[in-house]
Amino acid sequence: MERRPQWLEWIVELQALAQAGLEYGRDKYDLERYERIREISAEMLAGQAGLPLETVKGLFCNETGYQTPKLDTRAAIFQGDKILLVQESDGRWSLPGGWVDVNVSVGENTVKEVREEAGLDVTADLVIALQDRNRHNAPPSIYGICKVFVLCSLLGGSFQPNLETLDSGYFALDELPELAVEKTTAEQISMCFDAYHADRWTTLLD
Repeated sequence: MERRPQWLEWIVELQALAQAGLEYGRDKYDLERYERIREISAEMLAGQAGLPLETVKGLFCNETGYQTPKLDTRAAIFQGDKILLVQESDGRWSLPGGWVDVNVSVGENTVKEVREEAGLDVTADLVIALQDRNRHNAPPSIYGICKVFVLCSLLGGSFQPNLETLDSGYFALDELPELAVEKTTAEQISMCFDAYHADRWTTLLD
């Protein structure tokens, strides 16, 4: 799996240190220094990535508080020996899921995303794995992201037109369509099949 280049690791660490300093610092001169370090990290990223500085600042410097990974949930729903995938707007496919909203739990978010993207009602039953996205999905992200894979049981429903996905369908492991690998890889889907078939599954941790 492609890892983040070292220069990006340094920039991300500088930004995180500056953000922590802005949260916990009390001296006004130290706060100015932390703010400048954060600006420098954005300038470095803009220069390396060839992006407008204001765009980078909007993406990279808009959080407050101690920096922690973002949470992304992915639901594994089976029918027979096939797994549910949803078709993204670009035509590729992924497990239904998305960012965890601040006002819901991981389980609630999993259920919500399935309803929004696939039109299905499910229960969130078991955490299959907690994965560091940058160790499993490409391309590398400037954010720390924890992907939470959840085994779900289908209650009912059917696909409904929506703003996020074009279609949904069930696929066998040996007939997977083109995947949106930044969201879901074949290896991650295979892991979900393993959990589904296991008598007792132990949650996988990076």
